[in-house]
Amino acid sequence: MDIRKINDAVSVSGQITPEDVAEIKAAGFVAVVNNRPDGEAPDQPANADIAEAVKAAGLTYVEIPMGREGVSPQMLAQTRDVLDTANGPVFCFCRSGTRSTTLWALSQAGQHDASEIISSAKQAGYDISHLAAHLDKPIA
Repeated sequence: MDIRKINDAVSVSGQITPEDVAEIKAAGFVAVVNNRPDGEAPDQPANADIAEAVKAAGLTYVEIPMGREGVSPQMLAQTRDVLDTANGPVFCFCRSGTRSTTLWALSQAGQHDASEIISSAKQAGYDISHLAAHLDKPIA
């Protein structure tokens, strides 16, 4: 598992398995956000199995799947809510971490400077510079 820290509040990674949850908990995360829709790939673990492992570990589990239809204002509001209410760092995952980083970045639009958001993502290995025009003000 390749955990990439965006900032003190959020880290992202690619697909996880139920067996990875112990490592996520040991790393100090208090919540897990699944940004990958069920059934994208035949070898993908079922979301229900991951949810069960996360909840059994005493962590908060939230599904905010981002599929082909893209980002919605509801997804951004849900992402902000998880980050704002978590009592510690949040772990987000999708297939590669890119969708999780994108949702985090757009959820922070207008709350932080666009260059700061882009820089944080870049330090984690994600180039989101193409989102610059969307990061100056909150997305409704």
